[in-house]
Amino acid sequence: MMFIAAFGCAYLHFQKKSRASNSKSSGAVAFLKRPVLVMAPLGIVSALDLIFSAMFVALMIWSLANYLYVSFGHLHMDGVGEKIVSLRLGYIGNICWAFLFFPVTRASSLLPLVGLTSESSIKYHIWLGHVSNILFVAHTIGFIIYWAMTDQMAEMIEWSRTYVSNVAGVIAIVIAIPMWVTSMPRFRRKMFEVFFYTHHLYLVYIVFYVLHVGDTYFCMILPGIFLFLIDRFLRFLQSRHRARLLSARVLPCGVVELNFCKAPGLYYNPTSVLFVNVPRISKLQWHPFTIASNCNTEQDKLSVIIKSEGSWSQKLYQEISSSNLDHLEISTEGPYGPLSDHFLRHESLVLVCGGSGITPFISIIQEIIFQSQKPDFKVPRVVMICAFKHSADLAMLDLLLPISGTPAQICQLQLQIEAYITSEKDQPNADTHEPLQTIWFKPSPLDSPISATLGPNNWLWLGAVISSSFIMFLLLLSIVTGYYIYPIDHNTEKIYHFSYRALWDMFLVCACIFVVSSLVFLWRKKQNAWEINQIQNTEVPTPTTSPGSWFCGADRELESLPHQSLVQATKVHFGSRPDLKSKLILLLRLSH
Repeated sequence: MMFIAAFGCAYLHFQKKSRASNSKSSGAVAFLKRPVLVMAPLGIVSALDLIFSAMFVALMIWSLANYLYVSFGHLHMDGVGEKIVSLRLGYIGNICWAFLFFPVTRASSLLPLVGLTSESSIKYHIWLGHVSNILFVAHTIGFIIYWAMTDQMAEMIEWSRTYVSNVAGVIAIVIAIPMWVTSMPRFRRKMFEVFFYTHHLYLVYIVFYVLHVGDTYFCMILPGIFLFLIDRFLRFLQSRHRARLLSARVLPCGVVELNFCKAPGLYYNPTSVLFVNVPRISKLQWHPFTIASNCNTEQDKLSVIIKSEGSWSQKLYQEISSSNLDHLEISTEGPYGPLSDHFLRHESLVLVCGGSGITPFISIIQEIIFQSQKPDFKVPRVVMICAFKHSADLAMLDLLLPISGTPAQICQLQLQIEAYITSEKDQPNADTHEPLQTIWFKPSPLDSPISATLGPNNWLWLGAVISSSFIMFLLLLSIVTGYYIYPIDHNTEKIYHFSYRALWDMFLVCACIFVVSSLVFLWRKKQNAWEINQIQNTEVPTPTTSPGSWFCGADRELESLPHQSLVQATKVHFGSRPDLKSKLILLLRLSH
């Protein structure tokens, strides 16, 4: 797995340079990612999900059958059967843990190789977490029953010197149960912060889990944890920097658009996600937002759109709109997203969204605007069906036009927008709309443009970090084992403590990741400093009136050709909801 992860980084680096062929070759993966099953609580399940699930279930069944077959001769003994079955259930839980951390490694080089992103594969982490916790709880209950039947309940608090530590396993399961309970869908949705902070107990959980299973089984789950820790530490280093916030556009519908300065070498695809932290509101909370801007049309700027719905976003909206801020400290992490523009393969696109869900489609349309300037590009027909609660939300449609670049290119698109206002039956007067508020922020010497964690060649340097830190770990482990642990085991009457071996493994893993990642990060930071210093403090003209008024006032004079084209492409329906079934049937007839 470590070999695949390291060389996968090199593959992804060179694949990034051939984006055209990449988008064409992703047809098979795109076909497998089509929905096959939509059912609660699984959600949307694709053919790729079913293939991975079938392979994993087959692996677990084979492993359990193999473990039970080896121990078959002891199953008939009194009390021993419960112990053996419980032990084998724990072994199967270890297999779940071997895959548990791959889906939550955001900058993973393994997920893109199979056409996945960390956002789309988070459900695998949830499924694996549920299965592993069921197995570990059954494993614990089985051993408690065995100890009760054989009058050995004292074994539960034993910390053996030569074998697994039972008390470490008990502590691990005690930590795991609240993490599991708070991750249930109903609990997580109603009390997300409780789930979020409780889930950070995973660090303590890992320590006691490894102390319980020992260094041998730790090696089985090591690749997933090793890659996750590298990703987590690099994300920590990136998040320590303050991002340079250029401006904010406050829309009258409770939406704020944050415009950051970014390094020209930072590349990301449409629908990518950026994590944002505002210490003034909360130092611990990080929230993901889809990037609305396009790195081709706006090479030195990055924008995210935030709808004030939750407590955090409402505080941010009030902070920006109600006070005279001249600077706002913001930290960012990412961006993370797909590696290919697979939507460019299609002749027609139907985009369905509601409210702030329009954000990912803004970046898609801006990418089509950029690609339409190429002479050999066939511009697809785009139909966007969007539903809003109030007419003021129509202001979000104006964000389809890039802040800078060539917005006039939208006139060349075959764009049709069907907007539905569900809470208002009549068209309001244009004079009732509040003006758009634009706030410019002063630059700070401590702020820096958003850039990739390890620079423009991020994948290559990530591969170097993975390979170097893992080789360093193997070398140090062999030295410690050969010159310290082995002499104690074989040249003295003592046996080296079972748990100390696992502690050595965890310490060496963390030390190697810390040293190598820090050195590479600091080196790349120094190399990229000259590029960041070249970025000038630029200002971009923004509209001074509410763009939502363009869709509500028929007698209003249109300000520019791009805005006129956007208005002409938009049909607003008041007091109704979109009939998706009839609308899609009509679009299919028109396409044929």
